[in-house]
Amino acid sequence: MEYPPPEEVQLLTRGILALSDLLGQEWQVEQLPSKSKAFDALLQVKAKGDNYYTQLMVEATHAVPPRFVMERLVPRVELLREVNHYTNMLVIAPWISSQTRELLRQNGIAYLDLTGNVDIRVSRPAIIIHTTGAEKAPKSAPRETSRTTLAGAKAGRLVRVLADVPPPHRAMDLHQASGLSLPYVSRLLDTLEDQLLIRREKRTITGVDWPQLLRVRAQEASLLTHGSYQGFLAPNGVPALLKQIPNLTMEYVDGLSVTGSYAAQRFVRIAVGGQLMLYVASWLDMEDVADELGLLPVTEGADILLLKEPDSFVRSRSEFIKAVQYVAPSQTALDCLAGPGRMPAEGEALLGFMEKFPEEWRASRNDIWAPPIRH
Repeated sequence: MEYPPPEEVQLLTRGILALSDLLGQEWQVEQLPSKSKAFDALLQVKAKGDNYYTQLMVEATHAVPPRFVMERLVPRVELLREVNHYTNMLVIAPWISSQTRELLRQNGIAYLDLTGNVDIRVSRPAIIIHTTGAEKAPKSAPRETSRTTLAGAKAGRLVRVLADVPPPHRAMDLHQASGLSLPYVSRLLDTLEDQLLIRREKRTITGVDWPQLLRVRAQEASLLTHGSYQGFLAPNGVPALLKQIPNLTMEYVDGLSVTGSYAAQRFVRIAVGGQLMLYVASWLDMEDVADELGLLPVTEGADILLLKEPDSFVRSRSEFIKAVQYVAPSQTALDCLAGPGRMPAEGEALLGFMEKFPEEWRASRNDIWAPPIRH
């Protein structure tokens, strides 16, 4: 007789206990004996004293990438519904991403993760449970995909190329455009395919869900990390500062680039003003920049944020407007989605503009490394 691995048994046990706690003492959760290899456990759930019950076919797994949902779980649950309308599928995992949770809900598959993300809906007996847990994977939770993730500057490069340049792509094209190693590109493409962010036919990328790609990347890369920025006050205000930048030496003009709210407001506006965020290139010292601009360091109430540029690629396809450099719309959207306060809403509004007017911002296959446009 084959037995499931001990870690899977532990996951299943913890998931059943969590379900029992959510339902409370008036409900009974019983694991039924089953010889089927099609699922990990069969649970019977009923209210005490009630004749009605539901059965939950449990898939206990340590990783639930979107591709696994669409290729493995959805066909099984469709077959299950043809055979028995009163049996439902329940996925138990250490952690389930927001993208995967949405796919599970769309396909009527219940889920429970050990951080508290739960969605179980049964019509008879009536059960509706919806709770929210962790939005990011705990360090102890296995990744939903391979070890290559969308965190880090290298992944940011590939995301930008995939968003900015329409397919088709091959791994070699992306390697050349991003400057990343070919093995790394191949591993990250496998991750993106698992998350249904790209589509491939053989070795060619034929489709990119670039809005969702930018959202998922933003979840992995917070804009304001410890030590990556400093806050300042502009004595004469932000508009005066923007007029001051073109008067600096070319070293500073080329090394400072606007991102965040002020960059988004070139295309959409859901509010006026906000903090001016400036990327500072690696060849510039942040204190020297502050001195040149006459900024006052503050710990609270900053209207200027100077951010260390994580990678020169953030300036890829930037544009100069009245001699002030603005990062490309895709970089702006990424930074807004990964920013604090109202910035994610600005990022979503910018994505809406980008979807409606792709010709306003997408690149040709040859200009990803083109010099910034100057107006």
